[in-house]
Amino acid sequence: MRAIFLCLSLLVSGALQAQDAWPSKPVRLIVPSSPGGGTDVYARLLAQGLSDGLKQSFLVDNRPGASGNIGAAAAAKSAPDGYTFLVSANPALSVNPSLYPDLPYNAERDFTPVTRGVMAPMVLVVHPSQSKSLAELVATGKSQPGKLAFGSAGTGSPTFLGVRMLEENSGAKFTHVPYKGVGAGYADLLGGQIQFMFPDVASALSHIQAAKLRALAVTQATPLLPGVPTLDMAGFALEVFTSFSVVAPAGTPAPVVGRMAAEITRAMRSPSIAEKLNAQVLVPVFDTPEQFAASLKKERDGWAAFIRRNAIQPNQ
Repeated sequence: MRAIFLCLSLLVSGALQAQDAWPSKPVRLIVPSSPGGGTDVYARLLAQGLSDGLKQSFLVDNRPGASGNIGAAAAAKSAPDGYTFLVSANPALSVNPSLYPDLPYNAERDFTPVTRGVMAPMVLVVHPSQSKSLAELVATGKSQPGKLAFGSAGTGSPTFLGVRMLEENSGAKFTHVPYKGVGAGYADLLGGQIQFMFPDVASALSHIQAAKLRALAVTQATPLLPGVPTLDMAGFALEVFTSFSVVAPAGTPAPVVGRMAAEITRAMRSPSIAEKLNAQVLVPVFDTPEQFAASLKKERDGWAAFIRRNAIQPNQ
C-alpha cells in the first residue's frame, strides 16, 4: 500500500510540476481567417497579453478559407498538449456544424471549450437615402419583398444570419448579396448599390460618425453610438451576436485549459490590453471553461434549429 501511495504521490507531483511549467515553449494560436479581420485583431491582442504575462511566445497562425473550416480542422487535428489553441469567431464552432454536411472536424467532439473571449457588438446600418428606423426598414421589406438588398460576409456569418433572423421575426423579405468579407461590402453600401448591412460596430463606426451610413439598431448598447436603440428597444428581440472564442484540441489536460482561461482573463483585465479592446469595440466576457461550454451548447443548438426551420443552405 505504501508503495502504491508513493507512486500516486509521484504522479500527482509530476502533473502539478508539468502544469506549473506550462508553457515551456511557444504556443500556437490558430486563427481560421485572414490577417486584419476582427478575429485576427483579437487573437493578436490576446497573444500580446499572454506573452507579456507568461513570459513565453504566443504565435498567431492564420489559416483562412472555407468559412473557417480549414483553420478549425487544423486545430482539431493538432496534438492536445497545450501548445495549440483555436481562436475563432463563433460560426466555426456553432453555425457550421449545422450548415455544412461534410465538415472535416466535429465541433463538439474535437474541441475542449476554454473561454468565450469577447463579444463584438453589431449594428444594422443603412445608406443615408434609406429608412430612418428599423421599423421603417422592416415595413418596406414586408410591403415590397426583395426590394431592399443587404450585404453579408457569407451564409454562415452573423451578418447574414442576423438579417435572416429579422426576416423570420418580422415577415419581411430582403435580397442577399454575399461578399468575401464585410469590408468588400462597404463600397457597394456607400455607393448605394445595396441598401443595408449588419456588421460589427468597429468596422462601421467611422462611416456612421462621418454620416455616410445611418445606424438603426445595435445588438448591445455602446457609448460610441449614443441614441442608437438596441434591437430589443426597437421591438425586435433577436439573439444574434459576433464573438471571438478560444478552444483547445480535445484531450488537452484540464489543468492547462483552466490556466489558459485564467490567463486570458488576466490579460484582458490588464490596463494596456483593456484599452486596446475598448478601442476595437470588443467587450470581454470573462467566463470559465464550464460556463463557455454551456453557452456554446445552447448557441449551437439554437442555430441548428434555426437553420433547419428556415432551410438555410451553404452559399444561399
